[in-house]
Amino acid sequence: MRNVETTEHRVLVVDDDRNLRKIISTNLELAGFSVQTAADGREALALIDEYEPDVVLLDLMMPHMDGYEVAQHIRGHANPLVANVPIIILTAKSETEDKLRGFEAGADDYITKPFGPQELLARVRAKIRRVETDSSLSPLTRLPGNLAIESDLRRRLEKREPFAVLYLDLDNFKAFNDVYGFTHGDEAIQLEARSAVEAVRRRGTARDFVGHIGGDDLIVVTQPDRAEEIAREIIADFDRDIRNLYTAKDLHAGYIETRDRRGALNRFPIMSLSIAIVMNDRDQLTNYAQIGEAAAELKRYAKSIAGSVFVKDKRRP
Repeated sequence: MRNVETTEHRVLVVDDDRNLRKIISTNLELAGFSVQTAADGREALALIDEYEPDVVLLDLMMPHMDGYEVAQHIRGHANPLVANVPIIILTAKSETEDKLRGFEAGADDYITKPFGPQELLARVRAKIRRVETDSSLSPLTRLPGNLAIESDLRRRLEKREPFAVLYLDLDNFKAFNDVYGFTHGDEAIQLEARSAVEAVRRRGTARDFVGHIGGDDLIVVTQPDRAEEIAREIIADFDRDIRNLYTAKDLHAGYIETRDRRGALNRFPIMSLSIAIVMNDRDQLTNYAQIGEAAAELKRYAKSIAGSVFVKDKRRP
């Protein structure tokens, strides 16, 4: 996951026409965008995980894999940072049926060839503004927020699907934020989000969900049989990389020091991660509120244990 605060937005251009790729890239780069290109759908899907573009410009007619199929793969991606990226279709087809098929595949907009550079730039900028002002996405992590989280869980409850909820919370985050500042605090939350997204990508399924509740609280919704494995992966990644946010002096000491409101000096260990796992594989949960209540209870217990841990709902039979 790249730093979401970067001022240079990224565009992935996917088209089998080499000359058109060059023209589009040049215009976007002159306007201040970072551009990556792909000559076909397979190359685009191989690039998109690492590049994490802000917008995808996608040609419809390509060899091996057409634009419709590429759009469907993107929308079904396990990484929400990829699955939610705006897609603008580039097409020489102007028929309504082709446009509708593009929207059904997951496209957000289309441009009919030939098009001018000003129209291209206007549409790209409009899609970026839409994402940045979308209240359903966290501006820090670009993960879906509370409305999307509630919608996903209510849908699973209504369909009586078996699922597991992982509730993530950082330990000693406030002290770290006080000592290192909010910018480094944001980096810790981004690391937490990246650890969750990567674990789901490696160990989850295309139907799994990662959301940002707020602050340093995240949520993962997955299948019951994958919950523990994903939790272990998240913790392993987080514990490995969180050390990069501390100074060598604090790492050597194993703690940071900060004063409370009364002026007393307190020591706080290196940040760790608590994960509460709530299962619904036997229809124990019947409404959205129960999930939050069960997760809050488990989270309190998890945070009472030193270091990074995950705990499961002990009330399950």
